[in-house]
Amino acid sequence: PVPGRCAYFVERKKRFCKMIPAPGRRFCGEHGQQEEENDRKRIPCPLDPKHTVYEDQLQKHLKKCNSREKPKPVYFVQDINAGFKDVAEIPEKQVPISSLSKEELENLIIKLKKASNGLELCLKEQILSHQALHEALNDPKNGESAFKHLKQQASILGNMEKLHLLGPGRCFVEFGAGRGKLSHWVDVALQNVENVQFLLVERATTRFKVDGKHKRRDSIFERLQVDIQHLCLKKVPILERKKLPVVGIGKHLCGAATGMNFVCV
Repeated sequence: PVPGRCAYFVERKKRFCKMIPAPGRRFCGEHGQQEEENDRKRIPCPLDPKHTVYEDQLQKHLKKCNSREKPKPVYFVQDINAGFKDVAEIPEKQVPISSLSKEELENLIIKLKKASNGLELCLKEQILSHQALHEALNDPKNGESAFKHLKQQASILGNMEKLHLLGPGRCFVEFGAGRGKLSHWVDVALQNVENVQFLLVERATTRFKVDGKHKRRDSIFERLQVDIQHLCLKKVPILERKKLPVVGIGKHLCGAATGMNFVCV
């Protein structure tokens, strides 16, 4: 293990834990049960079994656990982007396509064609790039995985520039922001642009965020910890005050979340 770090070997990651143990200890609090002289029992947290807690400190931990239910923010509106459900149309149980009869399958195809009528189905692939990521894309220190993400981010910025979406007086909302890397590169691309703000939407707490890298005083970064399904953008205080045009961006979204974005924005 690295000096000053936990001595527990994480088999899944094939490396030692990087947490810092208490003075005089070999293991961090999460892996304290490995310490021979430590006779206190650790149990899974009832709010989130992914981490553990000392049994004799459970009640104290529950009051400050990051997974505890917190007061809902003003922009939280239950299922506002989930769409309307007609109870009469919801089947009692889901039926796999393989079990449909020929007639039922033909009727389904007719419905799908009717629903997609008029949609532009032939989308042209446009893999572009942007000069803001030129240095990072040519940095040999970046591995294959990092290079893949950088190319994707560069293409998103390139397409945004082509659509004239990179400009002053706008609020960029990154859905499924994670660490906030996409917003970071948009900020780099707009280094000489004024009156720009960023809203980073992410339902889970995120480690190793890059928010601290943004040094420009004229760009504002704010995180919204909420599921897109329940996000009412018009109630976000900073949008209510400034009323800037919104540009929605995202890179780590599933199909359902993408659909909710269209309703949200």
